[in-house]
Amino acid sequence: MSMLPITDAFTRYLSDERHFSPYTARCYGADLRQFVEFLIKEHRVEIDPAREKEAFEKELPKRSPDIAGSIPGRTVTEIIRTAGSELIRGFLAHLGEHKYSSATMARKIATLRSFFKWADKRGHCTGNPMTTIRTPRQAKRLPKAITIEQVERLLAAPGDADMLGRRDRAMLETLYSTGIRVSELVGLNAEDLDLANEALRVRGKGKKERIVPLGSHAVGAVKRYLDLLHQESKSASSNAALFVNKHGGRLSSRSVRRKLDKYLKAVGLDPTISPHTLRHSFATHLLDNGADLRTVQEMLGHQSLSTTQVYTHLTTARMQDAYNRAHPRAQAS
Repeated sequence: MSMLPITDAFTRYLSDERHFSPYTARCYGADLRQFVEFLIKEHRVEIDPAREKEAFEKELPKRSPDIAGSIPGRTVTEIIRTAGSELIRGFLAHLGEHKYSSATMARKIATLRSFFKWADKRGHCTGNPMTTIRTPRQAKRLPKAITIEQVERLLAAPGDADMLGRRDRAMLETLYSTGIRVSELVGLNAEDLDLANEALRVRGKGKKERIVPLGSHAVGAVKRYLDLLHQESKSASSNAALFVNKHGGRLSSRSVRRKLDKYLKAVGLDPTISPHTLRHSFATHLLDNGADLRTVQEMLGHQSLSTTQVYTHLTTARMQDAYNRAHPRAQAS
């Protein structure tokens, strides 16, 4: 089923104006399709592209959303544009039948919240029905991190004899040295690397650029990888991908995950460790060793300090555990 003009316009807004990643935009699009499918079934309407386009282009009077529910419409677009909070609650009740996790439910509500906020501002709906909808409280989960000893075992796993082994070592060293996301890693170009100043230029969420330091071990691993890569002439220009596959093309996030899985198995580490675990470990180890929270926030590319503060809970939990185990008067006799 193709998207409606109104949902098409919203997904273009996410990509073109908000600069959402393709993955996040796809998730929002999938949530909206599920909402549309619910409306089709609930109101027994069929998609007629010409009528949907006409309904979307028709100007609507501004008013508060109908608390009693949506105004019956001839098209799905009209139902969306005149939706009230009762319609939203009906959809959420429908989602509840699928036993989604609280995190998934929260994302679906966030999708609708963003969609109707955008539609209300652009005059595409008669009011925002999400203003009275509350997002369920989620239990806070501490990010997973591995120990420095485990990191060392993982980073030592790739071989150094061929280009692919050197590449894998350089990738893992870079992930742990910088704390960048795997999507940011595979998006790196050769021109983003500043070996002289031991730094990387990273394009993060919303296409925001930041400069992150690259540790000496990572610099050495990247140099050894590039020396062999250039000998084999798989990278021809400065705007080419920094990390390439055996055919010289840009690596995908999925490929990086597969390589990580291979080395986790080789050294006997937890197979659930992901590239993001290295990001968590980067932040946790910095804070454990006295790094400033705002500096870590900047290196991670977090927009809000509260997002970074979750790592302080992890370091505090470790400190409390160490205290309980070590202090003679920490435990009741």
